[in-house]
Amino acid sequence: MRPRKSDLAPYPSYLPLHASRELKRRAERARAMLSPCRLCPRLCGADRTGGAIGTCGIGPSAVVASAGLHFGEEAHISGARGSGALFLAGCSLRCSFCQNASISRYVEGRATPPEALAALFLDLQEQGAHNLNWVTPTHCVPPLLEALALAVEAGMRLPIVFNSSGYDALETLRLLDGVVDIYMPDAKFADPACAERLAGAPDYPEVNRAALLEMARQTGPWTADGRGVARRGVLVRHLVLPGGASGTQAMMEFLGRELPEAALSLLSQYRPHHRAMTLDGMDRPIHRGEWEAAVEAARVLGPSIQYIQPFCGAE
Repeated sequence: MRPRKSDLAPYPSYLPLHASRELKRRAERARAMLSPCRLCPRLCGADRTGGAIGTCGIGPSAVVASAGLHFGEEAHISGARGSGALFLAGCSLRCSFCQNASISRYVEGRATPPEALAALFLDLQEQGAHNLNWVTPTHCVPPLLEALALAVEAGMRLPIVFNSSGYDALETLRLLDGVVDIYMPDAKFADPACAERLAGAPDYPEVNRAALLEMARQTGPWTADGRGVARRGVLVRHLVLPGGASGTQAMMEFLGRELPEAALSLLSQYRPHHRAMTLDGMDRPIHRGEWEAAVEAARVLGPSIQYIQPFCGAE
């Protein structure tokens, strides 16, 4: 189904940038960050423009695992027609419980130049997507910006969703100021020791909190259109982990205090994917008591706008 003109956001954030050629300048600045690479907080320094592979597992080009209408996001992202999801291979985190490890760690997909990415963007718009949803995009920001500049010239008008792990460098995020309409970051860990054990990133809590604040600064309060489809703001996803490994109470305290105008999506869907079965305490779904405690913490301490997933753990 083609979207009616009235269904499309009339002024996605990036359109004024295009008018001033700022999108292309942003893409050039992002491309310069590939060598040595500093796109993510790993600061691995790989010469990705020269073909080296970064810590993320990716070289100079974006690797696309899949693209299509996605109805499995929160209702305010998927809407009735679906979110135009572009799943990108590679990741700068090493989450032991990753449910998409074949994409994130083993880089299944096809290297896709900016011209082909732009065609994918436009095809998703033609299919009627509510938005363009970049999934795990941090390490691919340069080619995504290049592609967006090309797509806008050809009529791209969809709002941009930046769907990330929340492990995002401020320098990279600042290139997206005025480009991204909706940030959808994870807030995985509040404790450095848990972040180190489960994702190899002891700096995750510090990096994540700074990133969330920058995202909120850029987009402002969470807003939706008359049909309830997100138009702007930050939707923070928090997956409750077994044994309190995600630090839910501390995370809710931070969100309620520092990001009261963001939205929260509280998730119960943890399963011991990838290497989690080998880690003590992570080899099971969450229990109902753990979930109920997390929901209570969110309601008492978290931001006022909340989407609470139905319990799908273990009784």
